[in-house]
Amino acid sequence: MCGRYSLTASLDELARRFDFDSNRDDFEPRYNIAPTQQVLAVVGGDARRAGFIRWGLIPQWSKSDSAGPPIINARAETVAEKPTFRDSLRRRRCLILADGFYEWQKAGDAKRPMRVALRSGEPFAFAGLWSMSSDPEGNRISTCAIITTAANDLLRPIHHRMPVILSEEVEDLWLDNALDDSQTLTQLLEPYPDDALEAYEVSALVNSASNDRPEVATPL
Repeated sequence: MCGRYSLTASLDELARRFDFDSNRDDFEPRYNIAPTQQVLAVVGGDARRAGFIRWGLIPQWSKSDSAGPPIINARAETVAEKPTFRDSLRRRRCLILADGFYEWQKAGDAKRPMRVALRSGEPFAFAGLWSMSSDPEGNRISTCAIITTAANDLLRPIHHRMPVILSEEVEDLWLDNALDDSQTLTQLLEPYPDDALEAYEVSALVNSASNDRPEVATPL
């Protein structure tokens, strides 16, 4: 699964890399992003647009946002089949921006928090799905989930799953609103090349979502 990640690049850098308007005043670096929080995502259309979406997908047909735990991940292998995700896969896809993510590696009875990032240090995009629904008061809310796949060789000793990181070459295709062929879309949901990633142990500070500062992402 993917349950924590970071986004510490500047807004200008993200706007250049992902081709959206950087005229925002509500962005700040995040070192320990957790479920149910607002996350920066990019959607397609006539032009790319960036905005904040709550992490924890609520299906459009759901009548409540409190029917169970937040749905933070969708499995690539079943995303085209499950009613919770299949409509979003065809019609509501997004890039969820990040520059690292965290997994916990078993070490005896303990778990070691590990951070995974591109060797280049550059930001990247998770394959995301979003949905629009209503809360009990009738307010419209946008929510999202990160798609996961089988771990690559680097991640397998740490965790058996990893988030889908889209290569820059397929981001436009993922955001193409005219594309609704599930088979074509699911073919994009592959493990990222392990030689392009690095993993290192970080402080147990990451265990608490209230710790959101640079020390969380610093290698031990």
